[in-house]
Amino acid sequence: MTRIVVLGSGFGALATVRALRRRLPDAEITVIAPSDHLVLYPGLVGVAVGEQHAGTTRVNLGEFFDRQRVNYVRASVQGLVRSGRTVLTDVGEIENDVLVIATGAGKMTSPVGIEHTLSICSSPETAEEIHRRVRRLRRGTIACGFGGNPAEPAGARGGPVLELLLSLDADLRRRGVRDEVELVFFSPASNPGERLGSAAVRRVMGVMTRRGIRAHFGHRLQGFDEGRVITDGGDVVADLVVYVPGLTGPSWAHSSDLPLSPGGFIRADRGCRVLGHPGVYVVGDAGAYEGVEDWMPKQGHAAELQGVTAAANIASELAGRARRRAFRQELVCVLDGMDSAVMVYRSRHASLAIPGRCWRRVKRALEARERRRYGR
Repeated sequence: MTRIVVLGSGFGALATVRALRRRLPDAEITVIAPSDHLVLYPGLVGVAVGEQHAGTTRVNLGEFFDRQRVNYVRASVQGLVRSGRTVLTDVGEIENDVLVIATGAGKMTSPVGIEHTLSICSSPETAEEIHRRVRRLRRGTIACGFGGNPAEPAGARGGPVLELLLSLDADLRRRGVRDEVELVFFSPASNPGERLGSAAVRRVMGVMTRRGIRAHFGHRLQGFDEGRVITDGGDVVADLVVYVPGLTGPSWAHSSDLPLSPGGFIRADRGCRVLGHPGVYVVGDAGAYEGVEDWMPKQGHAAELQGVTAAANIASELAGRARRRAFRQELVCVLDGMDSAVMVYRSRHASLAIPGRCWRRVKRALEARERRRYGR
């Protein structure tokens, strides 16, 4: 019986498991992850502005694992040996015939003072803390921004920050305190959000300008202090700083023999096969994929596309077939600003930004689908 080990319990890992079980009903599938819960990260902005409860963004995967006949091991990965055939964890060594790395990315620990910030991409509990601090604020400044990976442009996640700013603006207006609370969007990039496409950037930035959200762009981020964002273009004094750090590869990958990109991600082809490592695949944010467009995002939708592709290639190779698949290059997201929303789509052939309140309902429906798919 083929032993397949999947590292992680996020969107990419779970999409891989579903696709593998359809194609390989008799395979032994083991999932190794520190948590048997899926966090629906797109819902965290709703938690931060009080539209959702934290509990609705966390899905218990126990029944999903039972349905898919998965062996779940609660553990943290510490490394790989024997070219990936042995996974080192904090509960012991686990062998495999095929390995899928879907642990997600690591976070850049710089700049200094990051402990003075909160991240909207962290956890439901952190989103709740953002909500509590915003609700206590009647006057002052909220600064929201994101960083990047200097060695790899793909190591940035700005969409949730844009969405949070628009939602905070709407929330503060509803509470009647927007005139007393300044919103500031900061980023070291001179054109933040450009991965969404020019049409989306123009639309979103236009909305921010009309709503009086101050921009602090193109200044190198030097660090944070209590109530202060420090840049080489001047400081931003704020009562609350929300910051999404840049992304890098998993920390344990540096002690393995896996091929790494300049930014620390695991190098693979568009079939999700790790270069030079037969039987080892990577899906989702941990990977650096050859031949992809510069705008290709690190997001749940992309991770799911990569998971399905990896499963197809694993099944083909185990059957001795030469056919190889490549994942579809596509960006799809909804920027939900509470009283408005924009659906952003980008592919090799199109770049669209379509406004409409209907997209709020679409986003909630998709979140409900994920809860049904992976929960009860």
